[in-house]
Amino acid sequence: MIKKALHAFRNGKPVLIFDSEDREGETDIAFPAEFVKPEDVRMMRKEGGGLICVAIHPKAAERLGLPFMVDILRRYGGNVEKSVEREGDVKYDRRSSFSLWVNHRRTFTGIPDKDRALTIREIGKATSTVLRGKKYNFYEHFRTPGHVAILRAANELLSERVGQTELSVALAILAGITPAVAICEMLGDDGNAFPKDEAKLYAIEHGIPFVEGKDIVKLHESVIKKSPL
Repeated sequence: MIKKALHAFRNGKPVLIFDSEDREGETDIAFPAEFVKPEDVRMMRKEGGGLICVAIHPKAAERLGLPFMVDILRRYGGNVEKSVEREGDVKYDRRSSFSLWVNHRRTFTGIPDKDRALTIREIGKATSTVLRGKKYNFYEHFRTPGHVAILRAANELLSERVGQTELSVALAILAGITPAVAICEMLGDDGNAFPKDEAKLYAIEHGIPFVEGKDIVKLHESVIKKSPL
């Protein structure tokens, strides 16, 4: 199934990514950011129901000047700093990956499907630009606060953290496309994470590849050492 997932990503199609039973235990809908259309945003919010974010490669985040949100809040100080997540707050991990929440400056309110699709695509283009060694002034093109959350992958990717952020970015690298991926958790009618077995059935019914985090990790370990980004 990993080969089908790579093929789908190369063609701008969605993939369902399950992290692991001993982590979030969630399945995310993932789309390569550069290809996202309004109907893809609609699918994520209707069929996923979780938070629509864009995970990007750490080198791109650094070159674009995108910090972790916790670092911004710590610098603010006062009661705001006291609200920053502490060790143990995130039960399944050491920390979250949130950076800024943005809208592209060509959007209106930023929340309609066409607005969020534009913002997501432009984040993908910005990621591609800086990873090709070209300059890009992120803050000329985007405003914050906005309606699309950017997630900054861990510096060592899957060697450091095996969250949906790193899994989706690693899958994009393995597919040979820009490592910027729109992701959204799938929730069930009961408001909890969509069960893994049901996510698999959904994938079969809709012709979408379903891939487990452990399979991405295995392929990443065998391939990325030979051709690192």
